[in-house]
This record gives sequence, structure tokens and C-alpha cells, in this order.
Amino acid sequence: MMIYIDPPLWPAHGTHFSHLISDTSLAELHAFAGTAGIPDRAFDGDHYDVAEARYEALVAAGAIPVEGRALVRTLIASGLRIPARRRGKALKVPLLNRWNEALPGHEALFLDLLDRWGEEHRKYHGRTHLLAVLEALDLLAEPAKPPRAVLLAAWFHDAVYRGIAGQDEEESARLAEERLQHTGLPADEIADVARLVRLTADHRPEPGDEAGALISDADLSVLGGEADAYGRYLAAVREDFAHIGYADFAAGRAAVVRRLLQLEPLFHTARAQELWLAAARRNLQGELG
Repeated sequence: MMIYIDPPLWPAHGTHFSHLISDTSLAELHAFAGTAGIPDRAFDGDHYDVAEARYEALVAAGAIPVEGRALVRTLIASGLRIPARRRGKALKVPLLNRWNEALPGHEALFLDLLDRWGEEHRKYHGRTHLLAVLEALDLLAEPAKPPRAVLLAAWFHDAVYRGIAGQDEEESARLAEERLQHTGLPADEIADVARLVRLTADHRPEPGDEAGALISDADLSVLGGEADAYGRYLAAVREDFAHIGYADFAAGRAAVVRRLLQLEPLFHTARAQELWLAAARRNLQGELG
């Protein structure tokens, strides 16, 4: 069992915070925190939030310093990670840090996108989904970082969401083309972002399209979740379409599932196939069954 801590980069309450996790056991994490004098109120389901003033002392006590991405990957691999949907805290701070990795210095655009992803009618296609796609991209690209165009495509891919397949992706791509013109990005990179957003309508990248494979696989990564997580995903999708009667929704959902099962391949990167393919096939077939 090891205890890990990331750098104090998360702003709140006039200071910056680190996250303290275990790679094996919450009991051991609680024991370490108790010995270090960290109060119970600092625990947030799967980690402790600790102020930067404590950072050096915690490292001296045995916490292993790692960068933020490595800490998230370790927590996911441990099986202790609590999905963001089940947290009571807003996702603005972690998403802001993610945004600054992709396009720093454009806070107005970030806030616009954050508002869009936080619209009341979104249940599945909300901020939790956005963060999950960004985290999936980390897993797929490691040890490298995902290309900037792919990260921006993730931010824009459901920026317009009305539950109209194809039209939502097209309008989201046009939004990316319009808003990114004012960021100083090269025109060819903006065009690639829009292309990748449109690709999420059918998840069929051409052979050799590495960027397309990344965004497609990350967007579909939810299909490869454990049974409980997949059940929460289905419930949230149903809420997204609460305005549609049960029979019509069931018929439409069955058509979506059949289309997904017919995708060959369902996942395009070797890493995604390793991580999610078997569970995704099982989950989709279970839906139809």
C-alpha cells in the first residue's frame, strides 16, 4: 500500500490544495491522514483535500509526490475512485484545470462552454461526461498527452445538446469553428477540431486517423464500465430523453444499441480494446437481452 499526493495546484479558500490518495485501501488512507492530523471533514469520498501548507510535511511523512494525471490514473486503477456524478461538489475547478492544459488564457470561452455543459436538461450529457471523456483520453494517450485538437474536440463535442442525433454534433462543430477563430489557433487546427466533433456522430474514423480514433474511443468509453456504472449511465440517458414516451424511447435505444454492436471495430485503439471492449460487448448485448 502506498499513499500518493499531487502538487498543490487547486485554488480554493484563498490557498491551493493537493489531493491525498491510497492505491489500495481507504482504511490505510484514513490511518495515514489521522496520524498526520488531517481532519475528517477533508475527506471527499476517495481522497483527502489538503492545503498547500501541509504538502511538505505529508511528503516527509511518506506520501509519494506525483503529478495530477498520474494521481488520477492511480486512483482509477485502485478501484477506489468515486465517479464525479456521485460527488456533491461542483466540477468547475477540475474542469478549469483541464481547460488550462488545452487552451490557457481564454477564460470567457471556458465559462461559456462550462455553462453549456451544465444546462439543466442534461443528465448524462453534462459536465460529468465531459470530465470522463477527458480522463479517458489521458488513459488512451499515456505516456504522452492527447493532442490539443483532440482535447478541444472533447470540450466541444456535445457543447450543443438538444438530443437530436447528427444535428447536435453539426451545431457543436459549427460552434467550435466560430468560437476558436478568436483564439489565435491555426485555421487547419480549428478545422481538425470541427472534423473530430462531427466524427462523434457516428464514431467511424478512417483507418490511420489516430486523432479520430482517440476521440471516438474516449466518447464511447462509458460502454465498457462495470455493471453498476453502466446502469447509472442508462438511467441518466433515460433522463436526458424524459420528454419521450417509454415505448418510443425503448425502440430508439434498441436501434442505437444494435448500431453500436454492428460497429467493427467498436473501439479503434488497441488500448481501448484492452480496457473496454469485452465489457462493452457484454453490456450492450445485455441491454438487448
